[in-house]
Amino acid sequence: MNTLEYLRSEIERMRSQISRQRKEILQLHRAGIGTASAEALLARMQAKVDELSMQRDEMKKAVPHETRARVLGGRKW
Repeated sequence: MNTLEYLRSEIERMRSQISRQRKEILQLHRAGIGTASAEALLARMQAKVDELSMQRDEMKKAVPHETRARVLGGRKW
């Protein structure tokens, strides 16, 4: 089973890959080269990120409220 930290790092890594892929697709468009396969890959990558995000959200819900980290010790200002 994946840990919460693993899911977060994997989502971040894949989002950076998606960003690079989008830039490459734009370059191919400007050069007049077909991008259908690259766009299909991009769609699969985005679907995987969405799936990992859902898993992350479910894991966050499962963590008991008392053990969640509080920003600045829970101060309200």
